[in-house]
Amino acid sequence: MIHENEVVMLLLGVGVLIFILTSRLRLKQLPSSNIITAAFYVAFASWVLTVLEGLFWEGLLNYLEHICYAVSSILLACWCWKVFGSKKEAM
Repeated sequence: MIHENEVVMLLLGVGVLIFILTSRLRLKQLPSSNIITAAFYVAFASWVLTVLEGLFWEGLLNYLEHICYAVSSILLACWCWKVFGSKKEAM
């Protein structure tokens, strides 16, 4: 069964995906932009899997969805560490 909140999240993700695809050149100016965009793409895949699991292969797609959430979180944490935590503080 597909829940409305899952569809709304996917639609919001499609909007952000369109923004990312149309603003690729500006987003490349961010430090380590490839990591943050990869984190979004994996999160987007999890939103797609969430909706699809309501239609078929519930167990497998649910498992893949949660793997995508974990990978996306790890990528986001790596990006945060690389951008904000890897600089040594001046004393």
